[in-house]
Amino acid sequence: MYKVLIADDHAVVRFGLSTLVNKQPEFEVVDEAANGTDTYLRVEQGDIDILIMDLSMPPGESGLITTKRIHDNFPKVRILILSMHEEQEYINQALHNGAMSYVLKSSSDDELLHALHELMNGQEYVDQNIKLTTDDLAEINQDGTNVNLEGYKGLSKRESEVLPLITLGYSNKEIASELFISTKTVEAHKANIMAKLHLKNRAELIRYAIHNKLIDL
Repeated sequence: MYKVLIADDHAVVRFGLSTLVNKQPEFEVVDEAANGTDTYLRVEQGDIDILIMDLSMPPGESGLITTKRIHDNFPKVRILILSMHEEQEYINQALHNGAMSYVLKSSSDDELLHALHELMNGQEYVDQNIKLTTDDLAEINQDGTNVNLEGYKGLSKRESEVLPLITLGYSNKEIASELFISTKTVEAHKANIMAKLHLKNRAELIRYAIHNKLIDL
């Protein structure tokens, strides 16, 4: 039995997906999440085999960033992106960041189920309605770091979790409660984030996060 986590900002979508997936004998939906931060924290708790996730779950961390963080820190979790975004930029970046599958929300239930079974067998799968060119494959498989994100890639795992909460205006106490850490630890993370990104204040951090597509507003 494969344990599945469903992440989408719409409750009705989560309900529909849970109903569909739980009808399959090989899969069991064990939890749901409504944003990128909560998705990462739930994966961090363990027992998740497959993550079905939307890319846009505002407000908060971008699904593209959540995909990369989960893939980098929990590579055994198989990520299936289920998104309305048909733009090649999103598809290529999601697959580059570690998603094993990309399915369009406009596709049929059968397409999603086929993708799930491919993931169950350890195989990558891209929606049949998506056509990948040789240039797309080169972009997906490229190495190297985006210069604009050099500082971001230097953040610790916890600092990466604190960043989107700062941009959304959470207080130190609220961030501490969300991440189960002390307010003094939050303050230390904030200082480290600003230093590593060479930023002076929250306004600059918000501009940086939006420019680099780290958050969805």
